[in-house]
Amino acid sequence: MLKLTRPEGSEPRDFDISRRAVPALFFAGFAAAAVSAKAEPIHTDAAGLIDGVVRIPAGDREIPAYIARPDTGGRKPTVLVVSEVFGIHEYIRDTCRRLAKLGYVAIAPDFFVRHGDPAPLVDFTLIRNIVAAATDAEVMNDIEATVGWLSAQDFVARKKMAITGFCWGGAQVWLACERFRSFRCGVAWYGRLSRPAAGQFLSEPEREWPLELAGFLKAPVLGLYGGKDQGIPAADIEAMRGKLREFEKEGSDIILYPDAQHGFHADYRASYDMKAAQDGWRKMIDYFRKYGVK
Repeated sequence: MLKLTRPEGSEPRDFDISRRAVPALFFAGFAAAAVSAKAEPIHTDAAGLIDGVVRIPAGDREIPAYIARPDTGGRKPTVLVVSEVFGIHEYIRDTCRRLAKLGYVAIAPDFFVRHGDPAPLVDFTLIRNIVAAATDAEVMNDIEATVGWLSAQDFVARKKMAITGFCWGGAQVWLACERFRSFRCGVAWYGRLSRPAAGQFLSEPEREWPLELAGFLKAPVLGLYGGKDQGIPAADIEAMRGKLREFEKEGSDIILYPDAQHGFHADYRASYDMKAAQDGWRKMIDYFRKYGVK
């Protein structure tokens, strides 16, 4: 069984046994490096949905994005889904379909496409190299491009957009809501809040982090965090709460699940916590509705 207990991937000591114990066919399409032998991933079918890959003009190139939406007429509220370090694998696609079943247009852009596909890889060094190559400027540009593309679609309610993301994507949710006014709200699942120590993964000085920009929040964010997350210090969570109070960012909040690990929503990992995941999902949907993304 493999444990992911850190925001951007595991260290060697986090591995209990080899991935050879995992039935390969059962987990086809899931992030190869993160699958737990005991996982029972949720499967959401596409009945009643339109789903597939679209291509979004993003300045220097087109980027692919998985999209799922109800197969009905009219403009729908929209959620931009930001992946973990593993990119657009089956868990992220399934999350989009879950949202689409609730009446949302859900879209997950591939933010790593310029540098590679981390999903089929098992070597965390290679995965980290791909993720580290995606700069803040690229990611924020691609988010802005995705919003622009969505705004031109006749099935999108342009003023009813939210953003959510997991792990690496959780940090991007905070950053996007600190930069853009396009979103009514965001929900960040266990996204890192502060810069890693010098020399660690994603510690480059040119990167910005949510705590540094908290005063610039332009939309409320709900953070969902695990009390047993080994990579996100409790001090960072308290510091962000303090920043939200200091800058009077009404509506923004952080919920801590004391017994949950990092990745507690990821149903293909050993860290999955069904109770916390289901409660967090309900709170996310309630948050969207509270801010008019419904």
